[in-house]
Amino acid sequence: MFRRLILATLVFCLAACGRTPLQEQQAYVFGTRVEVLVVSDDPDQGRQAIAAVLREFDRLHRAYHAWQESELTALNAAIADGKPLAVKPELADFVREAQALSKQGDYLFDPGIGQLIKLWGFQADEFKAELPPPADIKAWLASQPSIADLSIAGTTVNSRNPQVALDFGGYLKGVALDRAAAILKQQGIDNALINIGGNLMALGSKQGKPWRVGIQHPRQPGPMATVMLADGEAIGTSGDYQRYFELDGKRYPHLLDPRRGYPADHTQAVTVLIPKGPKAGTLSDAASKPIFIAGPDGWREMARKMDAGLVLRVDGKDQVFVTEALKSRLEFIGQAPEITVVP
Repeated sequence: MFRRLILATLVFCLAACGRTPLQEQQAYVFGTRVEVLVVSDDPDQGRQAIAAVLREFDRLHRAYHAWQESELTALNAAIADGKPLAVKPELADFVREAQALSKQGDYLFDPGIGQLIKLWGFQADEFKAELPPPADIKAWLASQPSIADLSIAGTTVNSRNPQVALDFGGYLKGVALDRAAAILKQQGIDNALINIGGNLMALGSKQGKPWRVGIQHPRQPGPMATVMLADGEAIGTSGDYQRYFELDGKRYPHLLDPRRGYPADHTQAVTVLIPKGPKAGTLSDAASKPIFIAGPDGWREMARKMDAGLVLRVDGKDQVFVTEALKSRLEFIGQAPEITVVP
């Protein structure tokens, strides 16, 4: 499934084939492949900067893993027991930020639905092609767990609903992009490209030219289009081709609609491009989820709510919708598909 990440291999091939002094390293973190590419005349500086980024990625992955022992599972256990828990300041801040982003997206993106994610088998490295019992889905819906049920006093987290279970899978990759950008800057790196499973952030440029990245076609190998990223811009995609299983000819992606308890089946992919800002990476990850889940009637209004003006959406019937602001920046590969441009 990871073979279809939004970042086309083309990006790194082009970079490696150029004359710019580049250092690149890959790793497997957050359940996906990550790549960090930096431009530096000093190879040691580049390697040290990349190593610092990957150490932070590994720390975040271990500290906030949703189903292996971590600070997050300790908090989830306390919530299930109906007990408050004093957490580290970083985790308290993450909960507050995730609450704000969830509210902004009408809770279509909600890290409090960890039990539903587990019911569907997506809290695992390998997915089983089986549906959860309808009675279990019904019971989960009846309990209505949400990150909004959490209260924070200082660094002590409490919940009025013991069914809440946090899963930062739709949030932490974006946080990591912002962390990576800050670390690289601290290490003296001004030009870099960071890829975390298709969530990307560009710093500076490549030999004076903007970084060009690919937007993966959800049903065909390779990118459907490319876009150039300016300094500090981030791009994120939610797709039904990244984490899913198939049963009886139907695809069940990990993008779950908390209103129904079932995967959203009306959309193949949503890509958002976020302008430079202190939380561009975080928003690129968090914004694509509610836009994806909002569906054909609500995606455009949801994009406005998430302050995402540059959006590409491929619906379940292969129809492509692009906001006017993004259309002029896209370069389609091969024959351009029929596109509906929206304001």
